[in-house]
Amino acid sequence: MKKMILAMAAVLFSVVAFSQEVPTSDSSLKQYTGTYKFPEGSVVAEIAVLIDGGSLVMSASAGTSPLEKREEDLFFIVQFQGTAKFNRDANRKVVGVTINAMGYVLEGTRTEGALTWLVRKNINERLPEKICR
Repeated sequence: MKKMILAMAAVLFSVVAFSQEVPTSDSSLKQYTGTYKFPEGSVVAEIAVLIDGGSLVMSASAGTSPLEKREEDLFFIVQFQGTAKFNRDANRKVVGVTINAMGYVLEGTRTEGALTWLVRKNINERLPEKICR
């Protein structure tokens, strides 16, 4: 009897430990990905929100930061000790973001998918190399 209880405890311990180590990917994060543009004169012109390793990441000229989900549409911006609140339209589609970090409040509008932004960024970074050759 003791061996059976010990074996069950070992199996339970293994399952709990394994479930904590495996990151769960949240397919609902995809709805937040894209490029968000801010008004002219803002500290940051635009940001890209991407999924990296099953988590959201925000990238801008000021730097890159993981986003930690706090509640629906509200994320903590780890590197900048602030928040990103995603805004929705009447159809519940994500159409913008409000960034509150480091003493700044920025209102951004979603303009295109993050993949398009990433491809455009990579092309623009490599373009000078092609011209110089």
